[in-house]
Amino acid sequence: MNSTDIAISSAFDSGNIEVLRVAGATAALAIRPDRDSAFFQWFHFRVTGGKGRELQLRIGGLGASAYPMGWPGYRACVSEDRHCWSRAGTTWEEGADGGTLTIRYTPRSDVCWFAYFAPYTMERHHDLIARTAASDGVDYRCLGTSLDDQPIDCLEMGTGPVRVWLYARQHPGESMAEWWMEGALAALTDPADPVGRTLRRRCRLHIVPNANPDGSRRGHLRTNAVGINLNREWHRPSAERSPEVLALLGAMDASGVDFSMDIHGDEAIPAVFLAGFEGIPSLKQEQLSAYHLYRAILARRTPDFQMRRGYPVAPPGKADLSMSTNQIAERFGAVAMTLEMPFKDHDDLPDPVRGWSPERSRLLGRECLAALAEWLDERGKRPGPA
Repeated sequence: MNSTDIAISSAFDSGNIEVLRVAGATAALAIRPDRDSAFFQWFHFRVTGGKGRELQLRIGGLGASAYPMGWPGYRACVSEDRHCWSRAGTTWEEGADGGTLTIRYTPRSDVCWFAYFAPYTMERHHDLIARTAASDGVDYRCLGTSLDDQPIDCLEMGTGPVRVWLYARQHPGESMAEWWMEGALAALTDPADPVGRTLRRRCRLHIVPNANPDGSRRGHLRTNAVGINLNREWHRPSAERSPEVLALLGAMDASGVDFSMDIHGDEAIPAVFLAGFEGIPSLKQEQLSAYHLYRAILARRTPDFQMRRGYPVAPPGKADLSMSTNQIAERFGAVAMTLEMPFKDHDDLPDPVRGWSPERSRLLGRECLAALAEWLDERGKRPGPA
């Protein structure tokens, strides 16, 4: 290694990159696939020795990544203090080296970090759990353990009859989901926040900030420790393949579910949107109407949410019951939904410096809870989906 070469490392919590070549301030890189899986898209690495020089970081082979349609228009996240994350100059060349993303950035410090989205590490997760569990009226429960023997943490609060489940990061690379959780939990545990006070009076809330701790720590995009996509396991989870889902679904069976939200991020669509359960076999009109009511309330409450763009709706009776939202809606008759946030910017309300960000994810967490409180009012404070 030349003394003028930058150094690149990902040997830390949620890190992921392979260094192919380094020459001065230029590097050729590749993303390591999830273990026992072909999925790859998440990256998170540190660069040292580049102060005052324009870094040119070329990540190749991305035409074979999980969602190549996610690269056009995407800008990489960068931080020099691991607190404030902005966006670096980024270009996409579909025909270069199997699809190449080039990140250009001139750091003011000799240490900087790059990531697919602002990371939410397991260390920060443990801080969130400790802080929330110490709040008045919060009960902590370990639902089970992962294949790497990490706890599936659940925070429970509230004394009302409406059974609410909120859970995030089935896909570990979608770190905006746990930033959302941070905002939601801050609202729920702030004694001065009227939304939190209202929901804790009217609901029993079960909150799982990270449903896939193994994938999160290992730097995976979409799978757990043995390459399993947890959001395709809800019809038949097992201790061998998906103990995380087995633990979650067992706890839901014990409590029942009236309302649930599964928090995610989407690689390609530059918008915030919801996906529902329209194709489940037992679909009831009142159940669907209650979901549509929640969407309308959220759209009115925040311009960061929209209903024009999203996923195709499954035909009647054709919903994939291996996915959590469909399984929960079918199994419990619940009003269930999947919330998606962008990895890119938010086209309706762009931020040229930060794109979609941890800050906006946190704010959206509170707005989703405020919409839930209003939804309960609109439906006459009834605990079921009807």
